[in-house]
Amino acid sequence: MRFILLLIFCTTTLTASAQFWRRKPEPKPETLVAVSLPPPTIVSKSIADYNFRPVQLTRSAYSIELAEEAILKEAKHNMRFREYSMASYNFSDLAALYLQQNRFSEAKWYLLQSNDIARRSENTRHLLDNLLILSDIKIQIGENTLAMADLQDARDVATAKGMLTDLTLIEKKIKHLQTNKILTAKAELRYADAVEAAANNSKLPIN
Repeated sequence: MRFILLLIFCTTTLTASAQFWRRKPEPKPETLVAVSLPPPTIVSKSIADYNFRPVQLTRSAYSIELAEEAILKEAKHNMRFREYSMASYNFSDLAALYLQQNRFSEAKWYLLQSNDIARRSENTRHLLDNLLILSDIKIQIGENTLAMADLQDARDVATAKGMLTDLTLIEKKIKHLQTNKILTAKAELRYADAVEAAANNSKLPIN
């Protein structure tokens, strides 16, 4: 009996061992090897390498309105926090915006406000630029006398600060305005003489 049990036990053990050795071995985890790659080649291009087409942009009334609101908001902010120098440039920007719309009265008003700040802060460069723009506006709308006053003011400022380049330009503008004023006066005089002569001829008796 013992011999039979021993035989059964040995047979079972050998069968189990054979099944164990027939099992497939589990795969080993792969080992990752770090490989150093050369840096990528970056090709730099200049603007000339690209074929750009110039685009003609026109400002719509809506875009001008948005720009006006933005500049006004910034100007109010700068005035509130006493950033007067920045506000002076804001007023000049507004004037330039109004000139695009031929709103000369508003452009003149904001340039005058900008001038007042620039004069008090001794920003001569800004003051001269504004005075020249003001004179051009007044010439365009026929206010030649007022334009001459702005040019003379600009000449005094440039002379006091020794700004010779600006002084040369201002003198040319003054001479040009004076010449045009003389030509305009002569044209008006010739027109008046012609009208008077025509009136006198109409009074002559007809034979």
